[in-house]
Amino acid sequence: MARSAIWKTIANSLTDDIGQGRYSTGAKLPAEAQLAARFGVNRHTVRRALAEMADQGLVHPRRGSGVFVAATPTDYPIGKRVRFHQNIAKGGQTPAKQILALETRGAGKSEAAALDLEPGAPVHVYDGLSLADEQPIALFQSVFPADPLPGLLAALEQTQSVTAALKICGIADYTRAETRITAKLANATQALHLRISEGAPILRTTGVNIDPKGRPVEFGRTWFAGDRVTLTLDSQVGH
Repeated sequence: MARSAIWKTIANSLTDDIGQGRYSTGAKLPAEAQLAARFGVNRHTVRRALAEMADQGLVHPRRGSGVFVAATPTDYPIGKRVRFHQNIAKGGQTPAKQILALETRGAGKSEAAALDLEPGAPVHVYDGLSLADEQPIALFQSVFPADPLPGLLAALEQTQSVTAALKICGIADYTRAETRITAKLANATQALHLRISEGAPILRTTGVNIDPKGRPVEFGRTWFAGDRVTLTLDSQVGH
């Protein structure tokens, strides 16, 4: 009976290590072989303990890299004023963005419809990664009408911030006109960027932001790591 519960003891011990701060958010746990030696068991028993911790959302395996401590879920309000940096900072974490790609191309059908453009009209596209305390929490793609915002890509490269870049280009304020949230499973590329397992749950939001005159200025799609963010709806919250 006691033998069958060894993996639970290992899981509890590692959970306590995390709770005591011995392994911080995003830290890599020791390899299975090291843990097996520490606890005097075989790797299969260690693997069972880590699987239980993963089921509880405490850790997440990254294929070929090891097992990492999962981030504590961050409340992320979705409302009329969606500002990434403000949302993350309000939760006591340090926000950052990483540019993955900046380009100007023709608008696809859904992008054109959202931005009130003709299909194929030029749009600026910002693909990036959002981070909290240096840990990735979301992938995003923001699409903007190119003709009224000729200097936007340069401003994005300089600031990494949509809000700051739009302000440089003369749009001092904008609000969210609509948001849609859909549950998805991470594909291989998304999993790599977000440091989660392929097939892990993610939340996709799509939204349209408008300027004070009601003109669409941004069509955005964001893929949140499901175990790191809790999306909340609040029409009064800015971000």
